[in-house]
Amino acid sequence: MTKFLLRVWGLAEPYRLRLYLGVLTGIVTGLMSPLVIGTIMFVYSAVFPSPDPSGAAQLPMQKLPVFVQQWFYAACEAIKGGVQTHPWIKVALIVAIPLVMFLRGFFGYLNVYLLQWVASRTIADLRVKLFRHLLDLSAGFYSQNSSGQLISRVINDTGAVQNILNNAVSVVVRDPVSLISILTLLLWQQPKLTLIAMVALPVVIIPIAIFNRKIRRSSREIQMQSAELTQTMAEAFTGHRIVKAYNLEPIVAGQFQNAARRFVGHYMRIIRASSIPGPLIEFFGSCGVALLLAYLIYLSPDHPNPAVFLQLIGSIFFIYQPLKNLTQLQNQVVQARAASERAFALLDTQTTVVEPAQPRKLQAAGADILFEHVHFSYGEKVALDDINLEIKSGRLVALVGASGSGKTTLTNLLLRFYDPTRGAIRIGGVDIREVSTRDLRSQIAVVTQETILFDDTIRRNVELGRPGATNDEIIAAAKHAYASDFIMQRPEGFDAVIGEKGVMLSGGQRQRIAIARAVLRNAPILVLDEATSALDTESERAVQVALDELMKGRTTICIAHRLSTILHADLIVVLDQGRIVETGRHDELVRRGGVYQKLYELQFSS
Repeated sequence: MTKFLLRVWGLAEPYRLRLYLGVLTGIVTGLMSPLVIGTIMFVYSAVFPSPDPSGAAQLPMQKLPVFVQQWFYAACEAIKGGVQTHPWIKVALIVAIPLVMFLRGFFGYLNVYLLQWVASRTIADLRVKLFRHLLDLSAGFYSQNSSGQLISRVINDTGAVQNILNNAVSVVVRDPVSLISILTLLLWQQPKLTLIAMVALPVVIIPIAIFNRKIRRSSREIQMQSAELTQTMAEAFTGHRIVKAYNLEPIVAGQFQNAARRFVGHYMRIIRASSIPGPLIEFFGSCGVALLLAYLIYLSPDHPNPAVFLQLIGSIFFIYQPLKNLTQLQNQVVQARAASERAFALLDTQTTVVEPAQPRKLQAAGADILFEHVHFSYGEKVALDDINLEIKSGRLVALVGASGSGKTTLTNLLLRFYDPTRGAIRIGGVDIREVSTRDLRSQIAVVTQETILFDDTIRRNVELGRPGATNDEIIAAAKHAYASDFIMQRPEGFDAVIGEKGVMLSGGQRQRIAIARAVLRNAPILVLDEATSALDTESERAVQVALDELMKGRTTICIAHRLSTILHADLIVVLDQGRIVETGRHDELVRRGGVYQKLYELQFSS
């Protein structure tokens, strides 16, 4: 628990000035509770003074120091005389009660506002920090975690932490101060009667501890169910075409309904466990008052003044709300801790692709790429085994082979989505592990089979290749990608919004937007990962023309299933089960009669 609270405090530390002000106003608000009681007592005693000053000994003033009592009695006498000659003094005394309540409300408002301000910004910082951290993690992390689970952790789990920051700090400062100050006043005035009235309250600790355990278990489950809801929605929305094509709506809706029911079940357990302690406190508090009355009736020879007794009972009931708030605070801390464990676990996750402490500068233009005895495994599955390959600058190298042979893995290692298990990859003689990933990737452009476009304008999607590019550069890149014609046919032109994943464009148009983005990047190394395999013949021809324009003067690594697109490659590398089995040009490999020749015959046998 201490570690959790320290981490939460670390998040709020940048806003400590407002946090301290919020804590200070919370202390003032807590002290206002006994001040309200004292003000009412003072005003009543001043307006309706006892005719016998000695009778005032029955009032709570008897517990105060002698000089305070003397001041109080003198003030009462002065006010009594002033009321007779100046009637407005009585009005001022009456107004003092709502004035104190106004001040209590004002400081309470500042307390809540300041702490909510800190909480909202702290959680925003946590979400940004968590999101940035997730973006910096390696590709292997994303292969083991679903997008819905990660979204839930960033949004829902941090929301639970926000609840404790919203409520905990104000409660943990204001209510203990209020509780202690009222109890101090009661124990000062009537210690024996106060202890008798409070004797039943400690009994409530046992059920509260039981309910806290239930909340802890249900809080973990509710975060898991929330993540499952998010995951189900994310998969249904992104895969809506398959859902509709196979009439899966009832199945998907049923999955969501089951997850929602489990969520509600755990949520209601938390509601029950959070709501019961409050009435229990009031019940056991009223039992204490009943014990006090029984003591006064049957055991005590002395009975207190009615005003003193009513003030005692009123003050006891006045402490119920702080006690209830503190109990709810404990429940909120338990819930927040369960949720934050998942969020903080993500922050503690270390990337497997480590940035160098003193990165070297990379100059990829005109540099050869060298794979030296590269090994890589996905867990226990070997993906690449002793890869030795040299790619000359400015050449087109094609990677071919059956699915799962290691083609995409090879380019993923070049981009440092992963690091080799053994061996090294060098560009211009520099091990890419000695180069910052930003520097490395800024010199590599990628066009993949699955085109990734964003729900934004065409201009913005092209500009992502080199953020900050001018409008003329964006237009020129689109022309080089043979995309400007269909772009200008749209009424909005480059400002047309293309929808999520570019849904408003055809497959060939999406690929040409992706190529325009790669053109704008103007990187010396180009990776084409089956960039035309999902296109029809007409679209493939248009895209291939754009790709040929893009490849000019660049070192290109092309992954291809369609061998017709790489017949002119400077070097064809054939992979099989993670090993290089053949290398050469197209004609050489066909004459050799090996794996490549079989692949060629399968595609061109007709």
